[in-house]
Amino acid sequence: MRQITETVYYILLALLQPAHGYLIMQKVEELSNGEVRMAAGTLYGAIENLLKLRFIQPVQSVDSRRKIYVISDEGKKVLHHDFERMNHMLEITKNVLGQE
Repeated sequence: MRQITETVYYILLALLQPAHGYLIMQKVEELSNGEVRMAAGTLYGAIENLLKLRFIQPVQSVDSRRKIYVISDEGKKVLHHDFERMNHMLEITKNVLGQE
């Protein structure tokens, strides 16, 4: 399974609930404690890529001016896989540092 970037991780996490672009940017900044901030162009490029990879999918919106997205089942698998990978890294690091 492919590794994802920190930004993609936060976007997928933000899209566990349906959201439009501006809300995604706000959620990513909030989830990352302000560490990850995206310009609109960066976000929309990432959305396009995530749609192609089928990690996210569009959902029906009552406001035709706003496109709403949500994480797909494939995106949830990728998110979970990366979460497990990071947990493993943390456990190994704790063990190694604890031996010093």
